[in-house]
Amino acid sequence: MEKSSSNETQTLTSKKELLDCTEGEDCQENGLLVKNPKSTLQLVEDGNKVHPSQGDKGEAGQISNGYSVVQSPVPCNGIGDGEDVQCTAPAATTTTTTTTSTTCGVEAQPQLLELEERETWSKKMDFLLSVIGYAVDLGNVWRFPYICYQNGGGAFLIPYTIMAIFGGIPLFYMELALGQYHRNGCISIWRKICPIFKGIGFTICVIAFYIASYYNTIMAWALYYLISSFTSELPWTSCKNAWNTVNCTNYFTNASITWTPHSISPAEEFYTRHILQVQRSKGLDDLGGISWQLTLCLLLIFTIVYFSIWKGVKTSGKVVWVTATFPYIILFILLIRGATLPGAWRGVVFYLKPDWQKLLATEVWVDAAAQIFFSLGPGFGVLLAFASYNKFHNNCYQDALVTSTVNCMTSFVSGFVIFTVLGYMAEMRNEEVSEVAKDTGPSLLFITYAEAIANMPASTFFAIIFFLMLLTLGLDSTFAGLEGVITAVLDEFPHVWGKRREWFVLGLIIACFLGSLTTLTFGGAYVVKLFEEYATGPAVLTVVFLESIAVAWFYGINQFCRDMKEMLGFTPGWYWRLCWVAISPIFLLFIICSFMSSPPDLRLFDYNYPYWTTIVGYCIGTSSVICIPIYMAYRLIITPGTFKERILKSITPETATEIPFGDIRMNAV
Repeated sequence: MEKSSSNETQTLTSKKELLDCTEGEDCQENGLLVKNPKSTLQLVEDGNKVHPSQGDKGEAGQISNGYSVVQSPVPCNGIGDGEDVQCTAPAATTTTTTTTSTTCGVEAQPQLLELEERETWSKKMDFLLSVIGYAVDLGNVWRFPYICYQNGGGAFLIPYTIMAIFGGIPLFYMELALGQYHRNGCISIWRKICPIFKGIGFTICVIAFYIASYYNTIMAWALYYLISSFTSELPWTSCKNAWNTVNCTNYFTNASITWTPHSISPAEEFYTRHILQVQRSKGLDDLGGISWQLTLCLLLIFTIVYFSIWKGVKTSGKVVWVTATFPYIILFILLIRGATLPGAWRGVVFYLKPDWQKLLATEVWVDAAAQIFFSLGPGFGVLLAFASYNKFHNNCYQDALVTSTVNCMTSFVSGFVIFTVLGYMAEMRNEEVSEVAKDTGPSLLFITYAEAIANMPASTFFAIIFFLMLLTLGLDSTFAGLEGVITAVLDEFPHVWGKRREWFVLGLIIACFLGSLTTLTFGGAYVVKLFEEYATGPAVLTVVFLESIAVAWFYGINQFCRDMKEMLGFTPGWYWRLCWVAISPIFLLFIICSFMSSPPDLRLFDYNYPYWTTIVGYCIGTSSVICIPIYMAYRLIITPGTFKERILKSITPETATEIPFGDIRMNAV
């Protein structure tokens, strides 16, 4: 039975105060009022050595900063139930973590174990900006416009909105709630939900490594462009450079020049022949050497990333005040400039006019789901990590709605920023908008948009702020992705890495840099596209699908909603329950099956990916997801008992969630 009187929760006092508890007396200790009958009072370090079942939560008052208080019928030091027990425990302060090991009789000695209290956000805005900065990334400005363009413009907005309402936002909300309530990273959190699914956490870490291995290379391209922009004449406006070919056609400087099917813009040749140097690679079977210029750019980016996240969220939470807000200023400037360009209306019409026939194509729905999940970010472990540093009663429901809405609206507005320029390019070339960009993906920004900027007044200024915007968009997403891995590992192995965060972050950064070397080769762009298509999309969808099943069906939707009521003060409505239990998993399963039945045909520039790359792609995707069945098998093998008992133990939470002291609700024991 819960007691609500104010005198049952006491303020923590000095460490020097001692408390003697004897059998049959009420013991008030560390803010908990515990009736001590015949059984002893056991204080267990960190709450992770206590194994109550999920239904026993009401029988234990738990404190997140250091220990849980439960009744134990187990004798202490050989003293039976009928003996008097003396428990000596030092009181904790709010700034330290105290763990008391109970001893019995006159030889009882208090033990004080100093542990670090879990870090929290300095301000609520640090958390919101970090989540927005993570969700609003290159995918909004680069991936969303080209996928929208690829799938018939305005028609894509319909499946995108549907997938956001019934798939992305509910799962986004679910992850924030899980992280905030259980206060753990993506690996150790499964001990408190459904232990057999712990492999999901390891899968997320592998996916994050793959993303860091290619995503930051795209930022290295942007940094190379940014450095090249500090000139009076942008280098991709001329056909007189050493890397240009006879097909280079600069129709902006000479109105009499006609654009032909063989024409290549100076911006395209700058990107392909100078930045990427793809002419020095024959494809994936011959990547060529490593570009030293891109290597230095990537090294600088990883250096910035390291010194932004090495100290934790209190450091990165300050950095995102710049990296998360600056892109909106630039987007607004570029939107105004794009709207004033001749032919901009053609791009807007193409963007908003739906092609209803596209809705019958399965790949449109697959791309819509992949984009919303890739953009909002459920399944990457980042939301779990960020929310775990929140205060227990923080309104994560409001946070989920605000941040997901900001993210989706940013994607929508970014479409106008891009399509006004596409309309301008179509006007200049006297072509249809659908014919302007031959290559999709990053080339939409690094070729088409860069070319448009180069031919605007004050081109140097616009080029600098545009590529600086791309860098800031990518940086805070990288901060978040790596923080998800760091939090997961530090929570899972606190005794190994708890005091060595800086060294672990350094090792992780070095590993990601080494993993990026193949993307820095002359054929690195082909590797980037292969990883983008196979390493993230299907693997993340699989993770989110299994995560939703584990929470809604194994942990239990009713238990999850009770947790949220305890945390937020209200229970999620039928819409959220229906999405978590049925709608979101069904959508995800459909998309996964669609992808497996029809893998994408990859093509980049003039290079058609050979058939064997599909097998390689599936191997890359499987290499992360395989962690889930491997851990399931491992869990069942090491769990004692019959097969049925092993299954039951493996799907039952093995540790209770600790409730922060300041927010605890007292339970009579």
